[in-house]
Amino acid sequence: MEYNYAGKKTVLRKDAKKFQGNPISLIGEEIKVGDKAIDFTAQKVDLSEFKLSDTSGKIRLISVVPSIDTGVCQIQTRTFNEEATKLSEDVILLTISVDLPFAQERFCAAEGLDRVVMLSDHIDTDFGIKYGFLIDGLRLLNRGIVVIDRDDIVKYVEYVEENTDEADYEKALDAVKALI
Repeated sequence: MEYNYAGKKTVLRKDAKKFQGNPISLIGEEIKVGDKAIDFTAQKVDLSEFKLSDTSGKIRLISVVPSIDTGVCQIQTRTFNEEATKLSEDVILLTISVDLPFAQERFCAAEGLDRVVMLSDHIDTDFGIKYGFLIDGLRLLNRGIVVIDRDDIVKYVEYVEENTDEADYEKALDAVKALI
């Protein structure tokens, strides 16, 4: 269904997933394995701009979380930070949410997380819309994972069915390892 969100024409995927057992709709097209990765802009914790295109030539794992202030999101972020130590320097682990960069930085400092790059999609939800993770009415991102290869091709995607459940870390990491 065609949809207008914040002046941008996109689609609304009605009742696509669940949040605390309730159906939620997602804004934007669902990205699929084999798609060309779409460039997006987000904000780093130092408030500088991040563009996916600046990381071309690297393997990227994008860990998508609703809010770093929730237990499951914290587990997901800690898990990927820990796994990063076991991966090649060619792999960039990105965690994106709509949390403010200050909250993301505070969480990473408190937890000693230094291997995952935190990104905030709070300004204009560019990632959320372009990758189809933005939850309509909540302005949060649906939990999930996207793996992109060195040639900017999507190799793995997971949109978690119920946002309070954990993503499949093992499958995502297997997809990354296959690219190393």
